[in-house]
Amino acid sequence: MAYFLLRLNPPRPSFPFDATEAEKALFSEHSAYWLERAASGEAVAVGPVFEAGGAWGLALVEAADEAQAQELGAADPVIKAQTGFAYTVSPVPSLILRR
Repeated sequence: MAYFLLRLNPPRPSFPFDATEAEKALFSEHSAYWLERAASGEAVAVGPVFEAGGAWGLALVEAADEAQAQELGAADPVIKAQTGFAYTVSPVPSLILRR
């Protein structure tokens, strides 16, 4: 197994601060999806990252290969809804984990 960083890029720089009601509802599904992935052990850590240039989402996952990591992102409800969100997937070649 290997680790991958999935970066969820929002549809606009001002997201989530100006999220519509539809986007808020979609993010409830998004959260539920990642809670399930964490419970199954596929997701190591998931959460928002706030930077000066805007917010984005982080999912650190454990997968057999990059294709499987991409599949995890593709199955996210925010991606399936085709509302402008997109994941970039990057390998994490080494990782120190706390016990």
